[in-house]
Amino acid sequence: MRKLSSGLAGLLMSTSMPAAAAMSSDVIKLGVLTDFSSVYADNSGQSSVEAVKMAVEEFGGTINGVPIEIVSADFQNKPDVSMTIARRWIDQEKVDVIVDAPNSAIAIAMAALARDTDRVYLSGAVSSDITGKDCTPNSVQFAPDTYSFAAVAVRPLIERGLKNWFALTVDYALGHSMERDAAAIAKTNGANWIGAIRFPFNTADFSSFLLQAGGSGADTLAFATGGLDLQNAVRQAVEFGLNDQMKLVGLSVELLDAYKIGTKVLGGLYLTEAWYWDQSDETRAFADRFMKARGKMPSRVQVATYSMTRHYLEAVQALGSDESGAAVVAKMKELPVNDVYAKDGKLRQDGRLIKEMYLAQVKTPEESEGEWDLYKIVAAVPGDLAFRPVAESECPLLK
Repeated sequence: MRKLSSGLAGLLMSTSMPAAAAMSSDVIKLGVLTDFSSVYADNSGQSSVEAVKMAVEEFGGTINGVPIEIVSADFQNKPDVSMTIARRWIDQEKVDVIVDAPNSAIAIAMAALARDTDRVYLSGAVSSDITGKDCTPNSVQFAPDTYSFAAVAVRPLIERGLKNWFALTVDYALGHSMERDAAAIAKTNGANWIGAIRFPFNTADFSSFLLQAGGSGADTLAFATGGLDLQNAVRQAVEFGLNDQMKLVGLSVELLDAYKIGTKVLGGLYLTEAWYWDQSDETRAFADRFMKARGKMPSRVQVATYSMTRHYLEAVQALGSDESGAAVVAKMKELPVNDVYAKDGKLRQDGRLIKEMYLAQVKTPEESEGEWDLYKIVAAVPGDLAFRPVAESECPLLK
């Protein structure tokens, strides 16, 4: 397990502070439970730790004189390992908030643990169940979820004439959620959902799965997966020439996926995006700050991790206490989210951040003007259209 000191010099937040603070154990302790060694290491791992650190630095490493401390550990993509670490953090090391855990099945377990121990879980996973049937008053989700992946990409592309869909789906909670949500939105908007084929997590050879996808008769192939599985699947799909017979849609493509695969292979692929580094002077400045620390551009998940950590600390500061996780999350829901990730964002009662989203397309080599010039924004999608409507939610907190 790694431990970072956050008592760094930085600009104190200008928000007015309560006269007295009741902080648990005289420290505000954040535990980053992340992937240092497996398929999500590029999009989380040390970059997630850095994103949390950047948020903490903006508070000068303290709130009301109480130090903020960061600990981190590799969850190894294993539920038993994750739960052991999380329980030790909460029971023995007095961790107040668990951050990241970018595996949907593990994230759902972390949300339940936060509820049962009255801590906070800031989710780095993307299953819409986290703010759906598995929502809790102690957990929040800032990164896009599987419903928004589908709503932002599938609906606009159906409007552009893509009517026959097939999915290549990783066989665990993440993939199941993406496939379910994409199929529902496709059918609701008049498209033909031909079907899907599921593959095991951490697959190397996709040839048999891609042959079935190519023979499905679909005009669109949606990749309902992420991380290294996504990178391998898309590369091999292009090698098989599937991009010549169908449109490729990455429901959960991260910036580093596009960077690693490259525009020569990915050029033309559609994807859902929540944040892109080259949108404004503010995003470019944040990206430059992150680049200096990590040597690469931040992806949406890393910026979402920064944003929800910052918003958690703002709520602790406003409340004057971190004693009750449910109380801190309630305060987070009262406060608007205004930072580099979201403008006038609203944290709904189910813990879902509602913000503007984007349909993006990977640039071709001819369109790209630099190493990280990878995307063009095709359309902006308002938050109330990008995320699951309250009327369709299974979250009991919305009833």
